[in-house]
Amino acid sequence: MITTAEFRLLSTSGLLGYGFPESSLEAGIAREPHMIGVDGGSTDPGPYYLGSGKTVNSRLAMKRDLALMLRAAIRARIPLVIGSCGGSGSDPHLDTVAGLVREIAREDGSHFRMALIRAEQDKASLKQRLRAGKIKTLRVGPPPLDEATIDRAAHITAMMGPEPFMRALDEGAQVILAGRSSDPASWAACAMHAGLPPAPSWYAGKFLECGATPSLPKGHDCLMTWVGEDYISLEPMNEIRRCTPGSVANHSLHENSSPNVFIEPGGILDTTDCRFEAISDRAVKITGMKWSQMPYTVKLEGAEFVGYRTVTICGTRDPGLIARLDTFLDEVRTSVEYKAKGLGISSSDYTLVFHVYGQDGVMGPREFVSEVRGHEVGILAEVVASTQEVSSAVLALARVTLLHTDYPGRLCREGNMAFPFSPADIVTEPCYRFSVFHIAEPADPYEMFPIEYEAV
Repeated sequence: MITTAEFRLLSTSGLLGYGFPESSLEAGIAREPHMIGVDGGSTDPGPYYLGSGKTVNSRLAMKRDLALMLRAAIRARIPLVIGSCGGSGSDPHLDTVAGLVREIAREDGSHFRMALIRAEQDKASLKQRLRAGKIKTLRVGPPPLDEATIDRAAHITAMMGPEPFMRALDEGAQVILAGRSSDPASWAACAMHAGLPPAPSWYAGKFLECGATPSLPKGHDCLMTWVGEDYISLEPMNEIRRCTPGSVANHSLHENSSPNVFIEPGGILDTTDCRFEAISDRAVKITGMKWSQMPYTVKLEGAEFVGYRTVTICGTRDPGLIARLDTFLDEVRTSVEYKAKGLGISSSDYTLVFHVYGQDGVMGPREFVSEVRGHEVGILAEVVASTQEVSSAVLALARVTLLHTDYPGRLCREGNMAFPFSPADIVTEPCYRFSVFHIAEPADPYEMFPIEYEAV
């Protein structure tokens, strides 16, 4: 299965901090990979992490994974490469992961050359690009970008392609930590740096970014991928898992509007004609992927502060209330608005939302089942306001109004709702929203992604 024309890439998990069995890592290292890596982040967990600069996974979990991977990479004398560090890949996230690597190196007494590739964008530079017509809208996304939106954003990142990683490899970095990057880019970079074509290199990255997710049973575990001139092969490193043509083909459809056309920085990966072939009871070979060059663009991602959020969770199994739930919640909203005015709070000062689980809590307005079919529903009441005081005050009004609003046929003269927590009102972290989802046209693949080198 392994030839001198193949490049071997080992992915430890779907995200830094998700964890993986040490035995799987050792099995992977025994296959003599040419690099080891993990995807560090995504926008999947929502805008809070980009806006706040806090990491998606805990420091403790990330350090555990990093320590095992770093020691394995140093022992095998291969690069350790991580993209989108810490979650969104902003400067605070990248600096947090870099600090953990330095901490592990001090504890282990290890030495290596490290590259930090930054993806956070300077607002003044973005405004210059905007004025020069070098920032466009996505096909489906927010309206055209303006300078006010740039100013409001807490952090704005650009999603790098493989070229900055390749430059860091050229400069002899053994540990490469990058800010926001296209999920497959770090893997594609390593394979292309070894001289392999873009098509199999990029497609390998589409699988490696998620660790052993293309295998059965799905789990956070290690995946080895072999990249050749016109094919890739995949095999999980845990004996309890296996890749099948079905599991691999199914995984290849994820996270895209098209099942077989993937737009990346500098090109399009087309998997329309791919063939998935079992080469053992645990490994799959894929052929037929194609790569077409296109003008080089990178995606911009930004998040801005919205307000302060307070929530409460409650449930009811009263059939009379459930039968008229929409009307009941409308009455609660009206009553809360009236009571809030008595506190000097206008309806424009806050947003009150009810997420009803058992009715449309998952799909919202897209839910196609019109009636409530269960015997109980759960309600998550959410208030977002410009100050925490207003948010907490309105949420308290919503809680008591949910509890005591009357309705025809009601027999219970006490509360309508069951609350699982005391105190029932929960102050969350500040609320952010995505405000920048646009396309930038850099002069070259490197100019937006400065690289810093250090001897650790």
